[in-house]
Amino acid sequence: MSAPYTRSGRARPGGGGLELAIWYLMRVTGVALFVLALTHFLIVHVIYDPAEQDASWIAQVRWSSLFWRAFDWSLLMLVLFHAFMGVRTVVVDYVKGRARMLLLTGLYLLAFALFVLGTAVVMTLPVVPKG
Repeated sequence: MSAPYTRSGRARPGGGGLELAIWYLMRVTGVALFVLALTHFLIVHVIYDPAEQDASWIAQVRWSSLFWRAFDWSLLMLVLFHAFMGVRTVVVDYVKGRARMLLLTGLYLLAFALFVLGTAVVMTLPVVPKG
């Protein structure tokens, strides 16, 4: 049986293993997402003029750099991990038996498919020459 919820959030799982690793990773990815999302917002809405940004601007200016591709990929992957592990926590807490296994299997398959699709899009989008 899992520990009761408190006002400070989900209690840290006892012992070790996968549940404790996910518990820590949810906190680490939460902080990382805060930093990356705030950085993304500042870049897109403060540093560069949003009126000048379109698909060609992203391809020519932003994704012509390996750094920005890696930045955007990291943001996407952290969002995927954090979201899917959050849904996994809800499923583990509230669903029992065979339904739990089916939901978790579907959740993992969907997460893997979105990971592959997101990686393919970010890494294979052709660089458009400036000009």
